[in-house]
Amino acid sequence: MFSTALFKDSAERAVSAFCQTLIALVGTDGAGILDVGLADSLKASAIAGLLSIVKSYAAIKGPIGGANPSMVNLDVATDADLND
Repeated sequence: MFSTALFKDSAERAVSAFCQTLIALVGTDGAGILDVGLADSLKASAIAGLLSIVKSYAAIKGPIGGANPSMVNLDVATDADLND
């Protein structure tokens, strides 16, 4: 269940969520849309990264996901729509 590929996928998603949140908050601060400092942006980005890890775990253990950290359960070998 907990393989190296799973940890790599989860880490990639967490880093992606962290970076996207940080860029969005720093960008909106620079544009004057939000008044958020760098420390608060880093805190919010860290929370986004942690929530991404929780979501990955929920996808594996929950009723929706499968054997990967995605909430979408795709079985490409048996899904006729994806093989067209």
